[in-house]
Amino acid sequence: MSRSHSPSSPRLAREASRLVALALALHSSGSRVEDTYWEAELATVITKLLRSGNDTAMDAALEHLSQNNLGGYEVLIEQAETLSESCVIEKDGVRHDVLLVIAPLVAWTRYSIPANPLPSAVLDTLLAQLHGHVLAANTQVALLPHLASLDQMPRSFSETWQWLQKLGMASLGQESIFPTLNSEPESFNMLADTRYVVAAVAVPEGRPIFRWQEEPGELGEGRVACLEKWVAQTQDTFARLLPGCGFEILVPDAYYVSNREADRRVRPLSVKAAVAWLGGALNIEPGQLRAVIAGCGERRIDEYRVGFTQKNKGEVIYGCLWPLYGREDDQTLPEDEAPVPETSDEIAALIKECGVTDIRKLPGILPPEFCEDCGAPFFPNPSGEMVHAELPEDAEMAPAHFH
Repeated sequence: MSRSHSPSSPRLAREASRLVALALALHSSGSRVEDTYWEAELATVITKLLRSGNDTAMDAALEHLSQNNLGGYEVLIEQAETLSESCVIEKDGVRHDVLLVIAPLVAWTRYSIPANPLPSAVLDTLLAQLHGHVLAANTQVALLPHLASLDQMPRSFSETWQWLQKLGMASLGQESIFPTLNSEPESFNMLADTRYVVAAVAVPEGRPIFRWQEEPGELGEGRVACLEKWVAQTQDTFARLLPGCGFEILVPDAYYVSNREADRRVRPLSVKAAVAWLGGALNIEPGQLRAVIAGCGERRIDEYRVGFTQKNKGEVIYGCLWPLYGREDDQTLPEDEAPVPETSDEIAALIKECGVTDIRKLPGILPPEFCEDCGAPFFPNPSGEMVHAELPEDAEMAPAHFH
């Protein structure tokens, strides 16, 4: 899931400085025994910050490390993700491993992709299929009773931890209060987007959580087999939840890895869906569109934004987001391997495949601006300005709910 960091101050606060020191120590560790020590020290500091909702210190430490030590950055973000998506909860003297799990759907449509409450019958069906095909024996599960969009999901490490705690307690029958969904921008409907079934899974400490841990297969194909069965048994259920949509069902897995995989899958689909829909809405051919690609971020490119205009016009009529993961534009490869095309070139090639020939790539880095009134992201126009996307008055209406 895309997360941007605010620029760090020249001098780190005490908590952030401690996180940086511990992350660098763990990164330099020469043994598993030493790893365990530094991981425990980091866990103490990070858990304290998660409990207090202090994401500022973690964001500052991550920003500092991203600029000065990528190895330390990877260490710290892995620990922050692990500790915010998993924990140990004790019930009746028995310790349970608890993991925040999501089952992603990548959807595309000419309409509006629903993000609605899940009826009890659907929850029962999904729960049965999770137990039957994805989760290990002796797991206890609590499902969020809502098909969630990305904008409704947690926006920080501490908020993810709060979802984990509430759903984790619910999975063990100790609490019935579910997390509160975040509000989402009302004026910006995506033609391709992700939806999530969210769950917490609890199991006696040290036991398997997923079925592929019990049955990995001789060639490690256990995860593939689980996905095939999950898809086959949930296809009809999700089709009823997403009328008027095409969709791809991904394997349920841990919170952060599933988010990143779903976002990677939706990026090219969002571009293809945008070009196809704009052609129909404006009654024009793809060649009559222009695409403007801009890298956005604070100090480095965290995401690309694509603004679509009509050819020879400057008004942005629609836009797509292309978040980056794992420093995709900063990969170093062995000398004998061909270089990977830059992300902007990859996006431009995809747009060209869709029939759009007027493609402009803006130099430099633009700020990732959002509308202060509705929260919708701004997109680049041909002049290099970040603006609101607005359909022309004579176009068919913006993506609406399928009826």
